[in-house]
Amino acid sequence: MSVRDRVRVIEERLLSDNWYILKTTHFEFRRGDGRWQAQHRETYDRGNGAAILLYSLTRRSVIMTRQFRYPAFVNHYDELMIEVPAGLLDEADPETRIRAEAEEEAGYRVGKVRKVCEAFMSPGAVTERLHLFVAEYDPGDKVSDGGGLEQEGEDIEVFELDFDEAMAMVADGRICDAKTIMLLQYAALNLFSAAEIGV
Repeated sequence: MSVRDRVRVIEERLLSDNWYILKTTHFEFRRGDGRWQAQHRETYDRGNGAAILLYSLTRRSVIMTRQFRYPAFVNHYDELMIEVPAGLLDEADPETRIRAEAEEEAGYRVGKVRKVCEAFMSPGAVTERLHLFVAEYDPGDKVSDGGGLEQEGEDIEVFELDFDEAMAMVADGRICDAKTIMLLQYAALNLFSAAEIGV
């Protein structure tokens, strides 16, 4: 159900476009009881993105990356973040972009990819919509070491992880990246459990 008729933008002001776009907006929102309420929000627009879980049913494993994330660091997380390959769309369609990211970050040229869902990761402040994918990999699909792009500040470690260990790392907090947790949970419910019962 659209809420366009319940939002009246009064003023929008650019605060920063140094890295991405930060705006402050004054608007009115019509509440459920019909009254208009003045509100103020800041929004951070970094574009939309895509992420992919590379998995192997035969090896019962997944491909993960480790990299430094400064925003997590300033929030007292002083380890490298364990994640699935991901990146901003940069005007590409989600499937094209995620194929490029899988190769650029993890070094795998994937075949068939399956879209799982789209999700807003932090809709209270960030505009980004993330497109989530899965794809089965084989060791023969590896075409490079991956590692990301140095000119973009990427220094990415790539590693293969036993799927059960990955789920244990979610449970004990060693994997704490939301998109990665979502894709691993999807795999647990729809990929590995289905393979175990022969679906």
